[in-house]
Amino acid sequence: MAIAHEHGGNVFAVARNLGLAPERIIDFSASINPLGMAPGVREALTASLDRLLHYPDKGAAELKQALAAYHAVDAAQIAVANGSTELIHLLPRTFYGKKALIVAPAFAEYALALERAGWQVEYFALSAADNFALDTEALAGRLGAGYDMLFLCNPGNPVGNLLPLRDVAGIIDLCRESGTFLVLDEAFIDFCEDESAKHLVRENPRAVLLRSMTKFFGIPGLRLGYAIAAAETIEQIAAQQDPWSVNTAAQVAGIASLADEGYCRRTRSYVDRERARLAAALEQIQGLQVFSGRANYVLVRILRQEVSARQLREALLAKGILIRDCGNFQGLDAGFFRVAVRLEEENDLLLRGLTEALR
Repeated sequence: MAIAHEHGGNVFAVARNLGLAPERIIDFSASINPLGMAPGVREALTASLDRLLHYPDKGAAELKQALAAYHAVDAAQIAVANGSTELIHLLPRTFYGKKALIVAPAFAEYALALERAGWQVEYFALSAADNFALDTEALAGRLGAGYDMLFLCNPGNPVGNLLPLRDVAGIIDLCRESGTFLVLDEAFIDFCEDESAKHLVRENPRAVLLRSMTKFFGIPGLRLGYAIAAAETIEQIAAQQDPWSVNTAAQVAGIASLADEGYCRRTRSYVDRERARLAAALEQIQGLQVFSGRANYVLVRILRQEVSARQLREALLAKGILIRDCGNFQGLDAGFFRVAVRLEEENDLLLRGLTEALR
């Protein structure tokens, strides 16, 4: 079955359709830091306006150095991009192969990028029946059938499950043994302190780790992401990039974001606390099943067959609340939706809206 390549966060189009200003929509469909940008970002952007008279730094050298210090890796092991989505589309064109495996449910851009590059796409589907647990032995069996590339997201999107580092290390070994190039997407790992596999892939020429600055650092409109990998892998990726794909404002915002350690601590503390509160409150709404993970969102299943996530989305939109209908994710059905963790008062509005819509 073909899966529609749709995304959350399309608040401008939704607002136009409703005849509202975008600010009137409470967007739970995109999982962005509820605390907003780091305090120093706005000031840094304002101070850098005169730099817009020049072309961006093509190599993003200053940002790479900041990322290298932040992650304790070498700058040569980092490729900066116009969001991690640019990298997702570059990888199938950069590395040779014919057949790819995606651990699903997963971000639709993986399949789209592979299909556009002429790859055959198959899925290793996780099941809601066992909380979307990943069976590494079963995965090893699939990889033994011969795949050139594996896409794995940790924490999973839209599920939010976090694989322990030891399990990720085991999957890296499986890929090495089977000759499979591993794409490990850690777009939401910043919400999970000290769980990154960056030091397991940085010297591995057959693996790349993707990171996003959109979600945790709250700058989706600037489009900024990066890869961590072996230096030779980074060179191959950079050779395929369009020139000046990362603009000056994004580079400035990225550097300012990384410099604020207090903001990072406050974000993790708030999201951990509010996600637990939101998940517990969702579980109290009759007819809902909650899959609470470790990222900045909660996956929910509607247990009533007569109500679909699309219908629920439309009912909530009438109240100015936008949720993510997950029916287009491979492996999920029309009853699944995802909600971001937002500010407490906004989450309370969501809970009231859901309660009313599901009466």
